[in-house]
Amino acid sequence: MQYEVIVVGGSYAGLAAAMPLARARRRVLVIDAGRPRNRYAAHSHGFFGMDGWTPAEMLEEARYQLSTYPSVEQLPGQVQQARAHGEGFALTLADGRELGAQRLILATGVSDELPAIPGLRERWGRSVVHCPYCHGYEFERGALGVLATQATSMHQALLVPDWGPTTYFSQGAFEPDAEQTQRLAARGVAIERSRVVEVVGPDDGLTGVRLEDGRELALAGLFVAPSTRPADTLAEQLGCAYDEGPWGPLLRVDEFKRTTVAGVYAAGDASSAMASVSLAVAAGTLAGVGAHQSLLGF
Repeated sequence: MQYEVIVVGGSYAGLAAAMPLARARRRVLVIDAGRPRNRYAAHSHGFFGMDGWTPAEMLEEARYQLSTYPSVEQLPGQVQQARAHGEGFALTLADGRELGAQRLILATGVSDELPAIPGLRERWGRSVVHCPYCHGYEFERGALGVLATQATSMHQALLVPDWGPTTYFSQGAFEPDAEQTQRLAARGVAIERSRVVEVVGPDDGLTGVRLEDGRELALAGLFVAPSTRPADTLAEQLGCAYDEGPWGPLLRVDEFKRTTVAGVYAAGDASSAMASVSLAVAAGTLAGVGAHQSLLGF
């Protein structure tokens, strides 16, 4: 079946990409595997009009609003293969169906790779988080930690004190130099060099971390910058170029979210190091506008 645009990924960027195309009365299909990156979070914060909603509520409302446009279809499913076909593209779904489109928008996101520390993943998105702007306020200025996972963790440690007294856990790998030590001290950040070996607390809550020297430090929240990888291989199959981002590879896009393959657009966390609902929606909108204008020959 042929569509003008297929959007792969029906989270914030993908649904936002479909909206301008729907309003231009273009025939659009959104295919979604149902695994939004923030599905572990109890609530989402910082997006005007929906601050404090659950991720599921936000997506349900967005899907409903998009469904009121008759030229748009939404399909649950997993795309396994993508290739150029004629003047457009062909997609193969996990159930064997084949679909075609003149343009593709990839909004499939990334997968987070966390350190292998007991208790960490179980609390991911709740009391173990990555973004102080998204989650910091809810810790009520309690004691906070930053777990070093890479060099960019230093930037995180300098940000977090605005949300509570902060300890930087260097983990024996990302030791601050003299200048960084001075900057951390100016922000009131304590440096802890004994490794975190376990995250502790009831259920998915957090009471603190256990260190390799046997001590336990009380914390209200722990910030971690995970490494990321593309959630699927579709862009690679199509031949799209990647650049190395601060946490993992990112699809190379221009201001209208065009990838290096003509007719293929990308939006959301797969192509941006800055991750938030607001930024994903903005990027998706630009991708939708870019795809529409390309159909007009712009």
